Amino acid sequence: MTETDPAPIRLLGLSGSIRRTSASTAILRTIGARLTEPIMLSLFDLRPLPPYDEDDDETGREPPVVVALKEAVAACDGLLVVTPEYNHSIPGVLKNAVDWVSRPGYESILKGKPVALATVSSSPRGGIRAQSHLHDVFLSTLSRIVPGRQVAIGNIESKIRDGALTDESSLRIMTRLVADLIDEIKLVRRRAD
Repeated sequence: MTETDPAPIRLLGLSGSIRRTSASTAILRTIGARLTEPIMLSLFDLRPLPPYDEDDDETGREPPVVVALKEAVAACDGLLVVTPEYNHSIPGVLKNAVDWVSRPGYESILKGKPVALATVSSSPRGGIRAQSHLHDVFLSTLSRIVPGRQVAIGNIESKIRDGALTDESSLRIMTRLVADLIDEIKLVRRRAD
């Protein structure tokens, strides 16, 4: 890269749903397909993650998939998290992933990492209760949660077609969220220089 070339921005997408037809994953894929260099979005499949086990964590014998997740989070410039609401909260698979990555406490690779949050739901409320819990979880890891309006997309089934987010209003909202995440990443980079 030269001084005139923008540095690449590597985003990592985490979906709170492991369903094959997940709306959360569909949104992440849709956003990823719309991004252009130097901004890239990759997704990490949380399906193979075992339950968090502090014994493995303390002994350094973490399963290879956990090591891969930690490496992916460490290598990215920011996280884009999209999740459904399960029982008025976040899915266990997403909380489990954060538990693995959030160690050691208050000094993990999440500390200072820009994170953008979005929730989806079949209800009109868009998973707003999960949004609150998700915010608290990432706040406890000392992540840099992107400020701004909460992104909660309701009636999600009507907004996904053929595995892609097609609703224009929701696309605008998600595009703005990603732009805010990129702004936060650039702010972190400027402060580091």
